[in-house]
Amino acid sequence: MADKKEVAKTPTITNRKAQHLYFIEDRFEVGVMLVGSEIKSIRAGKCSFNEAWVEVSKDKNELWLVGAHIDEYFFAKRFGHEPQRKRKLLAHVSEIQKMRKATELKGLTLIPLKLYFKKRYAKIEVGLCRGKDQRDKRQDIIARDEKLAIARIVKAGGRR
Repeated sequence: MADKKEVAKTPTITNRKAQHLYFIEDRFEVGVMLVGSEIKSIRAGKCSFNEAWVEVSKDKNELWLVGAHIDEYFFAKRFGHEPQRKRKLLAHVSEIQKMRKATELKGLTLIPLKLYFKKRYAKIEVGLCRGKDQRDKRQDIIARDEKLAIARIVKAGGRR
């Protein structure tokens, strides 16, 4: 019972802009190394992924989250953190090598899609993404509008 209540309280921060700008080829779940004040700030919902991406280091098998903004926690006065520092991501070596190959050979980009809590650990869902053209974005908007129109007609009971 306590687990269900705890899950309901923790926020899920999503990168809604990524769905619009990229085709998502593959998804990975990775851990993230955070400081205590960052965890508190994320639990308060003070985090943004809009301009963030993931780098794979060339010499080591390491992933880094770059450009994510986690606000400073007000009550952590002198033990605070920098809002936009690079944060290390934790993944299996085989997954990191798979991501490196995809970014180097296929020209894909690693984008953080979602930050959530699994049990008591912060996890980030990283997507292997390919950029959309303007035409693809327009087609997505048209498909979404058609879907909404159909849903309105069904809700009205077929009446116009």
